[in-house]
Amino acid sequence: MNIQNMKDEICKLLLEKHGLDVVAIKVDDKTTICDYFIIATGRSTSQVKALAENVVEKMNKDFGIKAVHTDGIRDGKWAVVDFGAIMVHVFYDQVRMFYNLEKIWANGDGGNVEVFNG
Repeated sequence: MNIQNMKDEICKLLLEKHGLDVVAIKVDDKTTICDYFIIATGRSTSQVKALAENVVEKMNKDFGIKAVHTDGIRDGKWAVVDFGAIMVHVFYDQVRMFYNLEKIWANGDGGNVEVFNG
């Protein structure tokens, strides 16, 4: 699976579980960490956990793609799932507003941000 298809599939999985404000930010020209950040919001710590766990499980089960690393899933405030080329951030809404990754990583014109709606 190429990176574009992987990005689209992860965003689809987040939307299927009612993730909010799902965006993909192309960051390959700003960092060597990954090519994309995918960011989504959960309405509760339980939903943050469920969203992150679902992405990990479905990407492995359906496509054989395993997460390189996960962090924060148990706490449910900011879960990070590292797929190598794609880093998924699932936030509880107040935590997302505090860290505001979109402001840090988006280009001034927003040209590297793709919004996904369910």
